[in-house]
Amino acid sequence: MTTDQPAPRRPRVAIVFGGRSSEHAVSCATAAGVMGAIDREAYDVIPVGISRDGHWVLADADPELLSLTPERSPEVAGHGAGVVVPLATTDRTLTALEPQQVPRSLGEVDVVFPLLHGPFGEDGTIQGMLELADIRYVGSGVFASAAGMDKHFMKVLFAGAGLPVGPYAVITDAQWTRDRAAALDAVSALSFPVFVKPARAGSSMGISKVSTPQALEAAVELAREHDPKVIVEQGIVGREIECAVLQGRGTDGPRVSLVGEIEVTAAGGHEFYDFEAKYLDDGAVLSCPAKVPDAVAAEVQRLAGAAFDALGCEGLARVDCFYTDDGRVLINEINTMPGFTPHSMYPQMWEATGLSYRDLIDELIQLALTRPVGLR
Repeated sequence: MTTDQPAPRRPRVAIVFGGRSSEHAVSCATAAGVMGAIDREAYDVIPVGISRDGHWVLADADPELLSLTPERSPEVAGHGAGVVVPLATTDRTLTALEPQQVPRSLGEVDVVFPLLHGPFGEDGTIQGMLELADIRYVGSGVFASAAGMDKHFMKVLFAGAGLPVGPYAVITDAQWTRDRAAALDAVSALSFPVFVKPARAGSSMGISKVSTPQALEAAVELAREHDPKVIVEQGIVGREIECAVLQGRGTDGPRVSLVGEIEVTAAGGHEFYDFEAKYLDDGAVLSCPAKVPDAVAAEVQRLAGAAFDALGCEGLARVDCFYTDDGRVLINEINTMPGFTPHSMYPQMWEATGLSYRDLIDELIQLALTRPVGLR
């Protein structure tokens, strides 16, 4: 006699987005892209938004409501049903809380896709929370996420691994508060122009290109609006070439895409690849594969894989390099949760390499499902 067995349920994926950082709207746009492309026949999806003040809420799954346009900046409202994440290793059930209602189970979550950019999400904080609960998640772990978020320590680790980086200086909050003149003088060893950046932010938030020492102080103040720690990087004469990295399967090393190049168009009126050029207009064009010599492309791919390993990354990362006018290749930075809309550099480079956006999402979820939690 045979008995009918219930069909195995589909893996349940919690897509977490929004957050407390200045990249809140970009995270919402990223979530819109993923929710619009994820295979709903293969996965059950629970959209979880984090408002700007840190409330976790059950969000609407309609991607249109989260799209980023010149006319609209999407935002997670903090007044929906609250979401409680378990912190015990014996429970992976999300719970929805609504005023004057009995708590409602959202079911067990098999994997979290944390589409958070910037501090309080991309920097190891949510990764640590998920590790405490033994919940699998897409992307790098606590240390790699934290190191990849901090452009200062990222460069220290790269240099320690023997990878080439450009000249830079760091201005901490304590240095700026104690002796502003000395902090500015520390930048004098660099050649202008320089790029002044928040040390722990992304999406080109708070970045300024500075051509004279007189403009440096205002640029540091602008960067400090996003992060009290500021990094000043010497401008590199050359081209920025990028490479997308995926964690290898099993014991395989990291996989790398074709290399790409963003060209900022004159029509857009942007001096560099800023926030508007990335997300709001047609001020930039991706070329993939980038028009560079084969040996240069191979070196960018080698450095991308080496950078991924140097930080102990998992899942995904985008590595940005400089190809200088004198033929050198330097690492600029790594992004452990790069822009992930369908039009972002990372998915487009994989698309050009032969992996579609939907298949890329599936690959990242499958990698997370097979990766153990805890020490590894």
